Amino acid sequence: MTATTEKSSRTRARDAEPWVSTANPCHQCRPLGAMVAFQGVEGCIPFLHGSQGCATYMRRYLISHFREPVDIASSSVSEKEAVWGGGPALRQGLRNVAEKYRASVVGLATTCLTETTGEDLGMHLGDWRKEILEKPLSVPDPEVVKVPCPSYDGTHMEGFHGAVRSLVDHFAEPTSAHGRVAVFPGMVSPADLRATRSLLKEFGLEADLVPDYSERLDGPALAESKPLPDGGTPASVMRELPGSRLALEFGRCAPESLSGANLLQERFKVVRRRLGLPIGIRETDALYAVLEEFSGRETPREHSLDRGRLIDGMVDAHKILSGRKAVVFGDEDMVVGLVSFLTEIGIKTTLVVSGARNGNLRSEIDRVTRTFLETPPRILDDADLRDLEESPEGLDADLFIGHSKGYALSRKRNIPLVRVGFPVHDRFGAQRLLHLGWGGALALLDTIVNTLLERRQSDSPVGYGYL
Repeated sequence: MTATTEKSSRTRARDAEPWVSTANPCHQCRPLGAMVAFQGVEGCIPFLHGSQGCATYMRRYLISHFREPVDIASSSVSEKEAVWGGGPALRQGLRNVAEKYRASVVGLATTCLTETTGEDLGMHLGDWRKEILEKPLSVPDPEVVKVPCPSYDGTHMEGFHGAVRSLVDHFAEPTSAHGRVAVFPGMVSPADLRATRSLLKEFGLEADLVPDYSERLDGPALAESKPLPDGGTPASVMRELPGSRLALEFGRCAPESLSGANLLQERFKVVRRRLGLPIGIRETDALYAVLEEFSGRETPREHSLDRGRLIDGMVDAHKILSGRKAVVFGDEDMVVGLVSFLTEIGIKTTLVVSGARNGNLRSEIDRVTRTFLETPPRILDDADLRDLEESPEGLDADLFIGHSKGYALSRKRNIPLVRVGFPVHDRFGAQRLLHLGWGGALALLDTIVNTLLERRQSDSPVGYGYL
C-alpha cells in the first residue's frame, strides 16, 4: 500500500465556504524563511519591504529560537506608501542600512502587504541605482538580492529555498573548476551545518555551504557587539559555485523551481545529487555513499563506529519502542527524515501533518515507508494543528514529534512531545540540536526513549528506579 495525502479539514471547508481561518498554523510565513537564509551570507543584512511590524515579529521569532541577536531591516511601509507606492521608503531604507551597517549584501524580500499592493522590486531597484549615481553613498554600494515572498502563498520553507535560489541566480557566474562541493543543506540547525562541513572535511572534500548561518545564529560570546555578526558564506564563494565538482542537496520536497542546486545543474552543468535529509540509517547511508563516490575514500573508521553505536542503541531500545505509535508534524523534509528514522527503530507513524501544499510529500513518505509499514501513515498537507487535534490518530498516539507549536495539544491530550526542527521556543538549546547523521539519530533515539520512559515512570504508582 502507498501513502495517501488528504486535504486538511480547513482546506475542505474552504472549498465550500467563502472563508475559513487557520488555527495554530503548522508553518510560518514565507518571508521568515528568507530572513533565515540571508543570515547565512557574509556581510548581509536581511531587509523586508513591508510594514515595520513584520520585521519586529520575525526578529522576535528568530531570537526566541536561536537565542542570538537578529537584525532585520524594514522599509516601514505605512498607509501612505501602501496607497502611493513604497519606492521612496525602500530607497531610503537601503541607503540607511548601507551606510549604518556597512552591509556588502542586502537580502531584500517582499511581504504580503507589498505583494498585495503590487510593488515592482525591479523598477524600485532601477530607481535606486539611478539615485546613488546622482547622490553617491558614503560606503561601497551593496549587492541587492531580491526574492518575492507573498506570505499568503507558501510557507517559510518556500521562502528559505526561494532566497537560496535567488542568491545563486544573483551571484553565480562562469568560472574555472575548483574541486569544492556546493552543499545546499536546507533549513537545519547551526549544529547540523557545522557537522556537515566537518563530515565533508573527513572525506578530504571542502564544502561551500549555501547558506551558512552556523556562526551568525550560534556564535560565541563577544565583549562588544557588531552591527553585522561574523560568519556566513562570502559573495566571492557564491560567484564560484559553477566551478564546483558537485552540488549536494539535502531534501527532496522543495519544487525544482526553488532549488539552487537545480539552477547550477541546468545553467552551468554542475553534477547534482539530491538526497533525503540524512536522518537515521538509510538516509545517512545514502549521503556517505555519495561522499565515498566523489572523494574516492572509504568511510573513516570512527564514522563506521558511530553507525555501529546507533545500531547498538536501536537494539537496546527495541523492547521499549516496538509497537509504539507517533504523530509527526513540521517542515516537509524534516518530517520525511523523521518518519524514515521512526520506521527503523520500530515506531509506527500513524499521521504526518505539514503546513505546505507540496506534491512531493506523499511520494517521499511512501519512499521511506513502503517496505516497512503494512499500513502507510495518513498524510495531511496544507494543514494546521487544529487538523491534528481533530484527527483520530492524534487521540491514539504514544508520542508527538515536531516543533513547539504542538505543545498546547500535547498538554491537552497528555501525550509527550519530542521537540525537533523549527521553531523550538519553549526549550533551551534549539540551535545546538543535532538532527543529521548517525550521531544526530543516536541523540534523537536517546531523547525518544527517555521521553517514553519518563512517561511510564511518572504514570507508575510505585515510581520504579530501574529499566
